[in-house]
Amino acid sequence: MRRIGRRDIVAAILIALLAGAVFTSPPLQVLQGLSLDILTALRGKLVGDRRDPATSPVVVVAIDGETYDTLPFKGSPTQTWTREIGRVLTSIADGGAKVIGFDVIFPSSIEQSEIPFGDAPFGSRLKGFDRDYLIALRQISDSGKLVLGEILSNDHPDRPYRAQQLAVRTNIRALNVHTDADDVIRRMPLGFSIDGKPVPAMAVELAARALDATPEIASSGAAKLSGYAIPSAVPNTLTLNFRALGRDVPTFSFADLRACVEKGDREFFRRTFAGKVVLLGSVLNFEDRKLTSMRLAGGYDGTPAARCVLPAPASAAPKARSDIAGVFVHATAVRNLIERDVVTELGFPMRAVVTIVFAAIIAVAACMLAPGGALSAWLAFTAVYTAMAVGVFVQALALPLTEPALASLAALAMMIGYRFVLADRDERFLRRSFAFYLAPEVIDTMVASGKMPALGGEMRNVTMFFSDLSGFSSIAETMTPGELVTLMNEYLSAMTDIIEGHGGYVDKYIGDSIVAMFGAPADDPAHARSAVRAALKCHEKLAELNANNPAFAGHGLSHRIGLNSGEAVVGNIGSRRRFNYTVMSDTVNVASRLEGANKYYGTAIMASAATVAQTGDSFAWRELDAIRVLGRGEAIKVFEPLAETGAESAEQKTMVTAYAEGLACWRAREFAKAADAFEGAAMNDPASRLFARRAKAYSINPPPPDWTPVNTLEGK
Repeated sequence: MRRIGRRDIVAAILIALLAGAVFTSPPLQVLQGLSLDILTALRGKLVGDRRDPATSPVVVVAIDGETYDTLPFKGSPTQTWTREIGRVLTSIADGGAKVIGFDVIFPSSIEQSEIPFGDAPFGSRLKGFDRDYLIALRQISDSGKLVLGEILSNDHPDRPYRAQQLAVRTNIRALNVHTDADDVIRRMPLGFSIDGKPVPAMAVELAARALDATPEIASSGAAKLSGYAIPSAVPNTLTLNFRALGRDVPTFSFADLRACVEKGDREFFRRTFAGKVVLLGSVLNFEDRKLTSMRLAGGYDGTPAARCVLPAPASAAPKARSDIAGVFVHATAVRNLIERDVVTELGFPMRAVVTIVFAAIIAVAACMLAPGGALSAWLAFTAVYTAMAVGVFVQALALPLTEPALASLAALAMMIGYRFVLADRDERFLRRSFAFYLAPEVIDTMVASGKMPALGGEMRNVTMFFSDLSGFSSIAETMTPGELVTLMNEYLSAMTDIIEGHGGYVDKYIGDSIVAMFGAPADDPAHARSAVRAALKCHEKLAELNANNPAFAGHGLSHRIGLNSGEAVVGNIGSRRRFNYTVMSDTVNVASRLEGANKYYGTAIMASAATVAQTGDSFAWRELDAIRVLGRGEAIKVFEPLAETGAESAEQKTMVTAYAEGLACWRAREFAKAADAFEGAAMNDPASRLFARRAKAYSINPPPPDWTPVNTLEGK
């Protein structure tokens, strides 16, 4: 995780403010509507609504395809249907409906037809055709149970014809809807100003009559109904709550109700319409279809209600569509008002705050994490926020969804760009500059601190690794410079890969020598084991190079490795102007001496007792001797690692047993027995041959009584 500074925090805040301002600006106001669409779809899919349509306070009487296909309406102009409409409406009103609203408009009467028919207009021959219909309108209107609809417009107003207006007097309300910029209906007007006076919209009027209340509409657009302050994010509108995607509104076919009137089944009308708000409207596949916030989920033209006479058509099963019949928009508005279930949206200030905070959180995450991690954080945070938004939308509170999601995604992209262009420029420079000179862990620490490397060190328990090629100077004299460079690069690359692969850090190369340490700069509690394993692998790799690499052919290279564990000062050491990340202490010096001591014993790897103690029982060891190295008075027991525990060969086990027996006799001054023991393994083991010669010499000329079994090495 990247460390962030003050500049990064300022950048995150500015980016969040910019993204929030852009995605909540008026040109992108369509995103507010898209949030409602997504929330409606997610709530419908994830939560659903199990309300029984029979409990709905609103029902729809549909002039549907069945009506157009059923006698006497089949083949007849709708202007000739008025008498039957009057009969059905009277039965509905007598059945106890609270109020009936018209979502259909008859702008003219068949009595007004001027089409010639004989020697007179056709309309004059039908005088009185609408009398029963108009009487029904007058009677129902006088009881306060009827409201006709009209469309207000300066250019093309659409009103019921004059006789209907006189029949219902002032009981006419506007059916106009509120359409967003993307031609989607998500809100409904609360009222209109007519002749300077506020007049409720159709839905508000119907709900008010159902509640026996008077709507209060202020000049500002704020409205109350029966003590309920109608939420209004957009002035003079209510936000529709399609809680059940339209399936909670019972729908009756007008054809079946007309047949029910013919049957005289008054009980059906009483049982079905008592206490209900009834909306009469067209429900066809080709007329008055509206896109609403159900367009993503798919809405329904209500739920088919109980039938009175006619059997249900075979195709009566409702299907989800992106659009719905306009009458169900009004039905939803009425139900929302009666049940106080209008959606509450956040105003612009709160939407902007939520969007900016969301974008700021993601911007900070993008500043701290790698791009992939930041994108994962965005996905996770967006998913959690969406789940929360759906949860509160169940309670009719709509939180902004698309604005925060898109603004935060834009903030993520901008922050990644900012890091690439500005913030991470210094980090990339540091990594490129020091990649070949410092350990990755040192560079990571330097980048995290935001500081350039400085002088200083700390005490660490480490294992030092020293290696050197045997007799390389004489070999180098026989090679051209190009061959020498090729050989050294191959050798050092192979050894370095093994050392670093085991968690070691190469401090420096000194000619053909390698100085490395384990346990720093990266912490490794098992640094001694890692160092021994690396030494064994290096020895195996050199044998492989000698056998298979053309650059090594004919040279038969061998190397010596010294290992020692202990406390050391690790850090940036040097002058104030120039320094290296390195290590200093007696631990380092002893490891160097052990590397050189290998040539006395003919071994390839030699480790101190301190290293052996820290490896536990991970390896099979052979104790070589107790030695005193140059510059150090204290004797050191030295060991040779043979293999991982359990991986040593039978020959190695035999040799170790014989060597241990000889060493015990040697230290007990039983030199003749020691010589015999060492002779058993001397043929294949240089160390055994060395001790066999020394034991034979001492068996002839014993050392003085104060002799100690410590081999003092004079050279490095």
